[in-house]
Amino acid sequence: MSSCHNFTPNIEIDSDDIKLVLAGNPNVGKSVFFNYLTGMYVDVSNFPGTTVDISSGRFDKYVVMDTPGVYGVSSFNDEERVARDVILNADVILNVVDALHLERDLFLTQQIIDMGKPVIVALNMMDDVKRHGVEIDVELLSQKLGVNVIPTTAIKGKGLSDVKEALGSARVGNRLEVVTQNLMQVAKYSNMDSERLLALEEDENIIKRCAAVDVPKLRDDIYKQRRLRVDSIVDSIIVDGHKKSSFSQNLGKMMLRPLTGIPILCATLYILYQIIGVFVAQTVVGVTEEVIMGTYYYNFIYGIMSNFVSESTFTGKLLIGEFGVLTMAPVYIFGLLTPLVVGFYFFLSVLEDSGYLPRIAALVDKSLNYIGLNGRAIIPMILGFGCVTMATVTTRILGSKRERFIATMLLGLAIPCSAQLGVIAGLIASLGLKYMIIYTVTIVLVFGLTGALLNKILPGQSTDLLIDLPPLRIPKLKNLLKKTVLKTWMFIKEAAPLFVLGGVIVTVLNHTGALDVMIEFFAPVTSGFLKLDPRVTQTFIMGIIRRDFGAAGLSTLAAEGVLNPAQLLVSLVVITLFVPCIAAILVIFKERSPLESALIWFGSFIISFLVGGLLAGIIL
Repeated sequence: MSSCHNFTPNIEIDSDDIKLVLAGNPNVGKSVFFNYLTGMYVDVSNFPGTTVDISSGRFDKYVVMDTPGVYGVSSFNDEERVARDVILNADVILNVVDALHLERDLFLTQQIIDMGKPVIVALNMMDDVKRHGVEIDVELLSQKLGVNVIPTTAIKGKGLSDVKEALGSARVGNRLEVVTQNLMQVAKYSNMDSERLLALEEDENIIKRCAAVDVPKLRDDIYKQRRLRVDSIVDSIIVDGHKKSSFSQNLGKMMLRPLTGIPILCATLYILYQIIGVFVAQTVVGVTEEVIMGTYYYNFIYGIMSNFVSESTFTGKLLIGEFGVLTMAPVYIFGLLTPLVVGFYFFLSVLEDSGYLPRIAALVDKSLNYIGLNGRAIIPMILGFGCVTMATVTTRILGSKRERFIATMLLGLAIPCSAQLGVIAGLIASLGLKYMIIYTVTIVLVFGLTGALLNKILPGQSTDLLIDLPPLRIPKLKNLLKKTVLKTWMFIKEAAPLFVLGGVIVTVLNHTGALDVMIEFFAPVTSGFLKLDPRVTQTFIMGIIRRDFGAAGLSTLAAEGVLNPAQLLVSLVVITLFVPCIAAILVIFKERSPLESALIWFGSFIISFLVGGLLAGIIL
């Protein structure tokens, strides 16, 4: 009887490779172990049929695969299904455990042991254990589990070399009696104990794969026995359970209470805006985009290519024209996007490694429930103020297809990127407090009402927030830089081809005159329904190419006296709600289905003009 498990990741594995899989609960530090073992020679790809990323790399004879943080091996969501499929295929499992939360983490450990896989347990975050005045009998824990348990403080590099040396001694641990007694009842369906266990645990996906029609339903019994065993083990290995109160604990509690947590969050977002939205988006990008790429690189590549092609020809426009693949695309990618992406991923890594990001998610969870999302959605929403293209990719972390659609729709509709936001903020500030309030209230209302409507009409339900709150700690710079470099490289690999494609599309539209036709087609709507000068139409079209282009165009028209303050307000509302830039559009079509992407695109288009028309009717 062969395995009924179908494992088809985008990873090259030779027959003599040992598949080493990292498994653990969320926020236990698996990424530190993964980076230590593989260095920066890492490949990241979507697991087939999902939007969940799988990181893989090599060291020595091992192919190392990371899995999403999960609390159990099952089929309840995409993360658990991916973790299940990778773990089922593992030769050796490195189970990373948070030493301060053994009651929670050892449940997954015991399940992996019950699967019959050779295991090494890394008992991580031992510094937190010491700081809280807890002592753990590591040797007794190893005896109870039947596998090697190695104490580590991964973020400081302690114990990592011991884990690497111990990989060759991985062994099958002590399984539950209820498991060993019943495995043979399902032996005819698979030759893998891991699949047999999941069948006994009533995993519908595994039962279907193996055509296991008469499997005993033992999930509740197995889960109950596993919980009792874990509780018994924890009770026996804790030498001193007295926990000291600490500043970090008190601060962590303050971050979760609305009275204190909201001011802390506002202060954090203000710092984020000052660093990313002001310093990086304006000062750094001013140098990288306008000087390094916009002047030195542009003059260099234009000087070379102009010797071979004329810019007046179609080939010249395609290569070195205003939207050329050798001019605009590299300038945008490396001059504009890369600094923003680096800044956001570094800041996000700080929030993540410090333990604050899960607390933000928990704080805003109830508020986001009204628009069909849970607290996790705060991550792409925050990222959206830097770059909607990047934020769209991060919607993969959300637990259901329904949530990913709602989040992507709201990102494309009502979240202005930092480049656009900078121009809009300058224009709004010049109009005075009254117009600033009207603008802000309008955008917030559209965001909330659209989310609430989608939550009402879309079938199904959004997932609950199940998130771990790790101890607050000071992040390690080396790990922050590694994560930032890796995630930035991932983003550039995904976004660069889309920018090139966008440049080609715009060049073709411009060369064929289709762009002018689009402007003429929408001019009556602009002048009639929105009560604006027809020239504003061009700024809307340019906003599709790049969001801040459209906002900058409005700035020019306002300076020329074409728009009065009320008309400028209407224009700013429309261009904020207008369809995302072409790079974001292409990423949306990559991340969502063609139907969903079309709904998001046309929905943003229609809503922007409807809201603009209503606002124009009120104030003009």
